[in-house]
Amino acid sequence: MGSAHVIGLDIGSTAVRAAELEFASSRSGRAATLVRYGQVPLPAGAVRDGEVVEQQTVGTALRQLWSLGKFASKDVVVGVGNQRVVVRELELPWAPLPQLRSSLPFQVQEMLPVSVDDTLLDYLPTDEVDGPQGRMVRGLLIAAPRDTVATNLLAVEAAGLRPTMVDLNGFALVRALCRSGEPGRIAAYVEVGARVTTVVVARGTTPRLVRVLPMGGQQITDRIAGTLGVSQPEAEQAKREVGLEGQGAVQAAITEVTRTLVEAVRNTFVYYQANHPGQGIDVVVLSGGGVHLPGFGQYLSSASRLPAVLGDALQGIKLGKSLPQGAMRGLESLVAMPTGLAYGVAA
Repeated sequence: MGSAHVIGLDIGSTAVRAAELEFASSRSGRAATLVRYGQVPLPAGAVRDGEVVEQQTVGTALRQLWSLGKFASKDVVVGVGNQRVVVRELELPWAPLPQLRSSLPFQVQEMLPVSVDDTLLDYLPTDEVDGPQGRMVRGLLIAAPRDTVATNLLAVEAAGLRPTMVDLNGFALVRALCRSGEPGRIAAYVEVGARVTTVVVARGTTPRLVRVLPMGGQQITDRIAGTLGVSQPEAEQAKREVGLEGQGAVQAAITEVTRTLVEAVRNTFVYYQANHPGQGIDVVVLSGGGVHLPGFGQYLSSASRLPAVLGDALQGIKLGKSLPQGAMRGLESLVAMPTGLAYGVAA
């Protein structure tokens, strides 16, 4: 028996968030407890499209987060995920996983828009098949530009924190929201952030497709502010009060942007289903601040003809004594990234 503490760190467009999980092992299995959670807002432009632009600003926010959150360690698991990170299906001749990973630079150079020397590569096996050329492995290739990862890590290190692992945000999303013991269920996980929307289709806990869309809830706020000539806080309030179910100029502005986002999400579903015949999506699981737009879930469900539910990243997680009663109420769908990143170490 024993326990371990892991801290997942999510660097978003509008805030930095950290979740400290304690994993205890026993005869009945592994249990997770959320010991500490905190978030600190970021000024506009400090992080753009999932990449740190102002390292000093983000570093200051992280120092404030650690001061307020009283986290037990400075060791963190950091998430990355934007349009520059390539995630695509790749079939390779079977080999042990370490050998597969070491062969990637020779296998994928022609598939990437940049040199493999400037890219961090990884591979997630999902299936084994027998083909005309023998035993094969199907999986997901992950290719992240070194400068994107380095920029985010420099901001983390500037705050005195120690990155112990870098993980893909999309994988973290599945870990946080798929712990229901339904190995055959195919779910689409849609996290709508401020500037980036992450879409992952997974069978059970195994991701099959990952897409990052350069749109989020902030674009809706921007459109309202421009249409009405009001400040960002006023536009944000109007967005939450009116939503997709209201009327007038605000509702029209919301609908216009939301339609574009939902169409991009739906097209991702169509692409997946076209490439995986007979493996239709069963449900859409929503998370992130953008999905709390009134009417969003119903709109996406209607457009995709799929049931949509709000994800609960705290399902099955105990709350530690240091968290006040009700402290996490309403945050169940907002903490998926940091909790999922913490789960990556314990997986």
